[in-house]
Amino acid sequence: MATEIPPHPDYEPEVAPPSTEQNEPTRGEQMKAAFAVQRGHATARGKEWLATRDLTDADITDAAIRDSEQGRHQAEAQLERRIAQQRARFTTARRMSEHSENRGHNSHLEHLAGEIAMMESQLENLRNQPPALITDREIDKTRTKKKAQRAGIAAAGVFGSVPVLGSAIEQAASGQPMLLAFLGAGAGYGWYLVSRPFDAGQPAPAPTMETQLAAPVDMTKPEPQPGQREFNAPPPPALTSEELDQALRNIGEVKPNEQIQILAVPQRDKEGNTTVVFDLPPRTTVAELKKKLPRLAGALGRDVSMVDIEKAGNEVRTSLWMTDRDPFEDTRPSPLLKAPSQIDAWKDGVPVAWNKRGITIRLAINNQSFVIAGMTRSGKGVGASNLVVGAAFDPRINLRIVAGKNNGEWDPYAKTGVASTYFKPSPERLLALLKALLADKDRRELDLGKLGKSKMVAPVIEQVGGMEVLVIDEVATYTRPGKRLREEIIEALIELSAVAAGAGILLILITQYPEADVIPGALAMNCGARWAMRVENGQQSNAILGGGQASAGRDASKFDPPRPGFGWLVNPFAGVTDLARSFDLDEDERGEITDLLKKAAKIREKAGRLAGQWDDPIERHLLNATGLSSVAGGPKRDGAPGRMVFQLTAEQRQQLEACRGALAAMSDLDRDVAQLDEMAEGIGGSMTADRLGELLRAAGAGPTVKVVIEGRGRVNGYRKGEIVSAQKFLEGN
Repeated sequence: MATEIPPHPDYEPEVAPPSTEQNEPTRGEQMKAAFAVQRGHATARGKEWLATRDLTDADITDAAIRDSEQGRHQAEAQLERRIAQQRARFTTARRMSEHSENRGHNSHLEHLAGEIAMMESQLENLRNQPPALITDREIDKTRTKKKAQRAGIAAAGVFGSVPVLGSAIEQAASGQPMLLAFLGAGAGYGWYLVSRPFDAGQPAPAPTMETQLAAPVDMTKPEPQPGQREFNAPPPPALTSEELDQALRNIGEVKPNEQIQILAVPQRDKEGNTTVVFDLPPRTTVAELKKKLPRLAGALGRDVSMVDIEKAGNEVRTSLWMTDRDPFEDTRPSPLLKAPSQIDAWKDGVPVAWNKRGITIRLAINNQSFVIAGMTRSGKGVGASNLVVGAAFDPRINLRIVAGKNNGEWDPYAKTGVASTYFKPSPERLLALLKALLADKDRRELDLGKLGKSKMVAPVIEQVGGMEVLVIDEVATYTRPGKRLREEIIEALIELSAVAAGAGILLILITQYPEADVIPGALAMNCGARWAMRVENGQQSNAILGGGQASAGRDASKFDPPRPGFGWLVNPFAGVTDLARSFDLDEDERGEITDLLKKAAKIREKAGRLAGQWDDPIERHLLNATGLSSVAGGPKRDGAPGRMVFQLTAEQRQQLEACRGALAAMSDLDRDVAQLDEMAEGIGGSMTADRLGELLRAAGAGPTVKVVIEGRGRVNGYRKGEIVSAQKFLEGN
């Protein structure tokens, strides 16, 4: 038996080095490992892309806003197309109605008009909506939509690329090696892009389960950083269907066994406005609901100025608009200040005010007269100025302005040459003007008959001499009991208002005394458009708006709070009976009326209709009847009629210039008396003392008289008063 010999303590056995052929990976294994890494990167990038983690919240918010705006633009375009279609149908139906034997009540036209009004209201609300309010919910929906889109792209790419790629490889194999090379290069570059390592700023690979479990979870809501979106729930609707139903029941408009049908659910815009369209029970109508508007506003917790009702098609279909803020609280400038261009007052009307919904009210100057009334400082003057200034921008309108006071309120119309006629209080001249307009009415009717027209229509306005608009400010100056020529003036006004509108002669009557003895019923009933601003009592309100209007809720004495230019506006031809506030138009502090009239004067001058540019039959009549002219306010353009220089003879013009020169010389001498030689020297030129004396005598200043001049003693000369009297005579003052 062999005995094992132990190794020597210093003995170290040789260890063979490891075999490189067995431990080092092969070339294929290295490529496989690298591909696995690249595939991991590509997979992570693919997951990041499909999960839209490459898009920040700001990117998603921008996308959500674009989607919302695109949806709104599409809705606006669709509404515009529907409105255009309905308007075309309305035009066709109206033409058919005009040519049919029955031209009376047409329910189809009313239905179309209601549908158009409802859709226009919807379009206006849609256009006034603010940019979309993007909430976290909207952001989540947009991100989900993006994920779905990318998933679809990925699916389409996988399934669609198989036949395409197969076809391309087949073509390359059949003799097109360049195509195969191109495909290979493209695929290689694409693989390079998605298989790169994640650098700084690149999305990180999807976390593993271990990292997810190791990461702490913080359930607290961090404070928003500057510029970061803050989570806020959208505001609740200003009106719910239940609240509307209950309010209608509270005022007795809907009985316990009746129901309303909501057609358009309440929607709230950025201004806090809500519009809802619903059908009333068949027992009642929109007109009946309008009579209860103050009670309905109270039931809804609003002021009457914050609620509006319109008929939206048939008799029971109602469009109710409501706001959270008084729409008349702030003033608004006239749109003409922004765009002072020529307008068609006959067709498009004149912008004068805005209604509850903030929509501009335009009053057409074509077939009705106007009454604007209200107590002192109620803003009736501003409301009237909006109407008259707007009329100045239509050169076919001849403005005749009769002031009720001697102040300069209406002087800008004369100084700019816009007023064809302008004079201050004079009952005699007003009566002469009214008679001239009545005579012109007869002439116009004959011209219309020759043109085959029964009344004034747009195509023949210029052929009969334009539109005549007579503005009488403070009409009570002429029509209150006890005023001189009152009966004759009222009779002429009633006749004009009754029969002259068809010939293109209209009235604008302004008064702070809206009483029956100032504007008799026979006159008021012929003025279709009425604007009642703040008055003292319901009786005065009815004198403007018509009997019974105050009891129906339209009472101009109940404004709380009263605001300048705020009142009830009735315009039956435009279908307007609503609260309105006139645009802010100031002359005393900002000079806005003068600025606008200067622009209107340029339009009129270009059209050849500036005062003095055309043969005016009305002013010709006044000149023949009174011997004085009030064209553009008279010689001094201040409302004082006189002899216009262009109406004087050549000798009279020389006399007038001599008077003016003599007075100027006296002013230079600082004396009220002067001799002929020193006045002639002051005038200069070829003027001699003998010629000056001859002209002054012919002008009516008389011969020289004895005057006392310091340093000369008692000499022959003229006193200032005689020369002033001669000048006034020549100027017609």
